[in-house]
Amino acid sequence: MKKTAILLRKFTRRFAISESGNFAAIFAIAAAALFTAAGVAVDYSNQHQHASRLQEIIDASVLAGASQAGDDDHKKQAAQDYFDAHIALGDTYLQAARSEFSIVDGNTVAGTAEADVPLLISGYFIPGPLQAGVSAAAYFGSSADAGNKACIHVLGDNNQALLVNSGADVSAPNCEIHVHSVQNPAFIMNSGSSLNLKKLCVNGTQYIKNGGYISSLETGCNVESDPYAGTLTEPSVPSNCTTQGAYNPGSHSLDPGVHCWTTFNGQSQITFKPGLHIIKGTMIINDGSVINAQGVTFYFPDTGSEMRVNGGLTMNATAPSAGAYKGVLMFEKTSDAANNANKRQYIFNGSKGEHLEGLIYLPNRDVTYNSTTNVNASNTTLVVNTMIINSANWNFSGADIGSTSNSTPQQVRLLK
Repeated sequence: MKKTAILLRKFTRRFAISESGNFAAIFAIAAAALFTAAGVAVDYSNQHQHASRLQEIIDASVLAGASQAGDDDHKKQAAQDYFDAHIALGDTYLQAARSEFSIVDGNTVAGTAEADVPLLISGYFIPGPLQAGVSAAAYFGSSADAGNKACIHVLGDNNQALLVNSGADVSAPNCEIHVHSVQNPAFIMNSGSSLNLKKLCVNGTQYIKNGGYISSLETGCNVESDPYAGTLTEPSVPSNCTTQGAYNPGSHSLDPGVHCWTTFNGQSQITFKPGLHIIKGTMIINDGSVINAQGVTFYFPDTGSEMRVNGGLTMNATAPSAGAYKGVLMFEKTSDAANNANKRQYIFNGSKGEHLEGLIYLPNRDVTYNSTTNVNASNTTLVVNTMIINSANWNFSGADIGSTSNSTPQQVRLLK
């Protein structure tokens, strides 16, 4: 952008000093008009780019505020803190941006921001600077307001979007599974499997049931739309890695940050300290390892990132009970259309026992649970593209984002 501005300025000066006759003078006048129009176009394009980036930050800021536990002041301060932290990462123009946050109607965090964008070229012709002004609002309310029904969402419109194989035993009497597929068949259930649910709600009407037990099945059902789409604040991913490479068997304590293509060899005891852990690339955890992750959120910045466990896992993981990621145990980037179009398989291999609490939001993953996966999940909601359950033993109860055992379930969503 700046290089273009410099070239246009030099070109304009050449015509201004030309002595090549009338033709050159006439051409110079015409060229000046063209350059004026081009300069204005360049500057307004520059202003639009800065406004778009400012909109992204203000959107994420109000979501961070709405997700914050506590009173109105805590929510406003959380929004302001997020804005200040991320605006500092922008270019010089945005770093001087002004912002204001407020609580509206007791259930909405509203925010405005503006920044002055200097004119690169057309300052010779029009007064500046241009102003980039944006606004956003995010709703926060109880799950009763939101009306969420499902604790497992299978979003993909795929053939056999849900496949339940022999040996799968799911006990979730207070939960509904919603399958969005209308394909033929939308789901398949094989003999030797059991789904003890409040309801299996399937959008389509065609399915295959080769035996097995379902406590409640409704086809042609009015499935709930993804209640978390666009509501989760996606963090900026630092360029530096907190951990990277191979680690020997033993005890390891990981600070929040970015974990890049990390492998834990042999049997390891891995403790993730409370906070945000960004998994970049594949984190490999070998057979027999133990994971403890209390007050933790795992974030996958693309569909090529995953935690790959080679079986025999013991895992105790709970989401934060406060802050921007309250109630969120695991989620992935969904703001990138190319990323959303690149659905990937995500395999959970057998475990000795897993206790999970929080939202697991992986709408771009075709999830497979292999071998005997023992899951005791409380206050948990699972969102995937498709799901295969092989031999598994699940005790599952669900809750909405933001819930903890001692708080009212909350839903957060961007309004505008």
